[in-house]
Amino acid sequence: MSESTSASANAPLVIIGSGPAGLSAAIYTARAGIPTLVLGSAPKVAGDYDIDNYFGFDETISGRDLIERGRRQAERFGAQLREERVLAVHHGDAGGFHVKTDKGTYDACAVVLATGVARVRPGIDNLADYEGKGVSYCVSCDGFFFRGKQVLVLGEGIFAANQALELTQYTPHVSICTQGKPPVLNSGFEQRLADAGIAIDIRKITRLAGDNGLERVVFADGTEAIADGLFVAMGEASSLDFAYSLGVERKGVFLVADGEQCTNIPGIFAAGDCTGGFLQIGVAVGEGAKAARSAIAYAKEQCGLKKAE
Repeated sequence: MSESTSASANAPLVIIGSGPAGLSAAIYTARAGIPTLVLGSAPKVAGDYDIDNYFGFDETISGRDLIERGRRQAERFGAQLREERVLAVHHGDAGGFHVKTDKGTYDACAVVLATGVARVRPGIDNLADYEGKGVSYCVSCDGFFFRGKQVLVLGEGIFAANQALELTQYTPHVSICTQGKPPVLNSGFEQRLADAGIAIDIRKITRLAGDNGLERVVFADGTEAIADGLFVAMGEASSLDFAYSLGVERKGVFLVADGEQCTNIPGIFAAGDCTGGFLQIGVAVGEGAKAARSAIAYAKEQCGLKKAE
């Protein structure tokens, strides 16, 4: 699929996450003839560990084998699977949704969130004391409130780099702190950060300070730096990160979905571990199927998507 810049009825259904929930959803949507694009890196379950309790296998199967079978099945029905890390999901200007990855941008008529729940906590003792008082998890939600101010993005990878670059729309005073980890960036993002004047600090923040909201960060070596805002973007973007930018209702680290895997935002569905509950492969597969059924109905009624030619 070529890159695009505006939502349309021809945009596919996008599934974010290539684990059991995402692949299960893809099997159903693709089999129903809905153009389906699955985006995501290899899930944690696709490793060399044994699965003994999944229905239908009288012998042990590895996580890697199970996921590979699911991938082949989804592709057999016509789903496109791409190993791309999703960096952001936003509402489209003309309806639908705009999905940005580390390799391109896509428009979607509807989105199934199935990335699991893997938010990396930064290890700052009093972080919670400043959430909503300078600490944020969503640039598109809160960047406006930091116009012209000094801000830090916490993270070591492409997700953090993308958030930092987005912040330059609001302030030129942006830097990245990797929280003691080595940066994990490709040359393209390294150059973009350099061109934007965004410095990278590899020190570890241990504490936040400020009487009326965030004013400073304190590093492990005892030194301090001025910071009016701290945007947490560690590891890879998760369903929770996308929920912040889309306005999806959350309960702690989980997304709120009804019995049909619909969220409070029309066109956004959620399935698998990101919704909480009993975090098992069998449950994720079932929720993926239900999310697919809801997404199929939505795509046909609201997006005008019909069976792919």
